[in-house]
Amino acid sequence: MTDDTSSQPSQQPSTTPPRRPRVAVVFGGRSSEHAISCMTAAGVLRALDRDRYDVVPVGIAQDGRWVLAADDPAALEAHGHELPEVDTSGPGVVVPTSTTDRALVALRPGEVPATLGDVDVVFPLLHGPFGEDGTLQGLLELGDVPYVGSGVLASAAGMDKHYMKVLLAGHGLPIGPYEVITPRQWVGDRDAVLERVQRLGFPLFVKPARAGSSMGVSKVDDVAGLVPAIEAAREHDPKVVVEAAIVGRELECGVLQDLDGTPRASALGEIEVVSGHAFYDFEAKYIDSGNVRLSAPADVPDDVRDRVQELSVQAFDVMGCEGLARVDVFWTSDGDVVVNEINTMPGFTPHSMYPQLWAVSGVDYPALVDRLIQLALRRPTGLR
Repeated sequence: MTDDTSSQPSQQPSTTPPRRPRVAVVFGGRSSEHAISCMTAAGVLRALDRDRYDVVPVGIAQDGRWVLAADDPAALEAHGHELPEVDTSGPGVVVPTSTTDRALVALRPGEVPATLGDVDVVFPLLHGPFGEDGTLQGLLELGDVPYVGSGVLASAAGMDKHYMKVLLAGHGLPIGPYEVITPRQWVGDRDAVLERVQRLGFPLFVKPARAGSSMGVSKVDDVAGLVPAIEAAREHDPKVVVEAAIVGRELECGVLQDLDGTPRASALGEIEVVSGHAFYDFEAKYIDSGNVRLSAPADVPDDVRDRVQELSVQAFDVMGCEGLARVDVFWTSDGDVVVNEINTMPGFTPHSMYPQLWAVSGVDYPALVDRLIQLALRRPTGLR
């Protein structure tokens, strides 16, 4: 009997290794937090495992241009008061907008456009409007490109302190007293606005509704400081949120999804301004950090820890967040926990509170970066 298989060509296993997932790290942007985004990108670029991922750094300049950036974390770090920005000398980048094409294309003057290869996942490290607020997420959804972090709605609502508070309060989470000043209200009847805001009592915190890193935020102790503070906030956003001061300890909690999508809460951290600043402002966060104490884990009773973690996961779910978020709360002298805000793309340098919280919870910085990319690769785009 003849063995029919003997005449068949032998099947040799492929010696071509599978292609590593290509990660586009997108940073910079048009917002006032451009430099903070660059600093965040420096940390992520250093942490990405090049044996597991191909990395394409893409900077968005302050005028909105997308450029192919050098893979040089040191160029994206702050040096004293000298803050980094996207170098626009590189070739321009065209992003895919078709569901059948995920290739980035580099444009060099006088040359034929060059394909940089398909992108498997985008790690968007933009802070503030025109990036963290759902705009970039919407662009990526149009192109059917997976990305790290929350989707369009959660990103937009999380960026807007007004609607964030509406959603949290609507689901029964405790928030502090506040007022919103729209552009029409401020221009049309300033006296009525000032009267309404003063009912909150002093001191007050005046904030741009859609900004972060404490940009444009002022602490106001009396009536005389109110108008200048509102105008300062309006330089960053025409809509302003005014919050009553809450006396208590400022605690923070990180939320991170497991690979099955279950959100988990980190250990708690605490921010204490030791001296030199009226509150945790931009200078205290990024320039003069020696006068600020960041404690992780925070020294709080177990029941307070449990309550903050519970509220943090609830806030994550209420907002429809994905991947990661940081929830900031106040623990008052009366023993209450009040949710202040949620950040869908928190500060993410290795020294930022969010990575520190996960480091003391058993997930170091490289593992945290890897987890977020793996989550994004597993998650479908579009309606979900």
